[in-house]
Amino acid sequence: MSVFETRFQVRFGHVDPAGIVYYPRIFDYLHEVFEEVWEGHVGVRYDHLVMEERLGFPLVHSEVDFRHPMRFGDRPRVAVSCTRLGRSSLALRYRIRLAEELCVEAKMTTACVQLDEMRAVEIPQRFRARFEEIQESS
Repeated sequence: MSVFETRFQVRFGHVDPAGIVYYPRIFDYLHEVFEEVWEGHVGVRYDHLVMEERLGFPLVHSEVDFRHPMRFGDRPRVAVSCTRLGRSSLALRYRIRLAEELCVEAKMTTACVQLDEMRAVEIPQRFRARFEEIQESS
């Protein structure tokens, strides 16, 4: 199985008074990585998909396990794989690590939506093929 990998940086404004990443910020990181998957792996910028093609993938379900804190200055690695590729939905697993320490594991399910009518539609084949490349085996 192949995965998409990237990094992000924990900035000063991302941490709480305890000096660790404030947990809602994790959802921001996950969405930023989601957009990077589109550009870096699928080959289309997510803003183009939304604004020009009028196709979006809003979050419909999330599961997040917080295992180890991240602090200002950290540059964690994120590995993204596809756990389920449905007709009109997509589930991605995100593993955020510092060195070998698993900090966050998240599973986010999005629905493929035609934005003008806000209705679920089939994931186009040109995108489906790219997500199949990072799909976890059963």
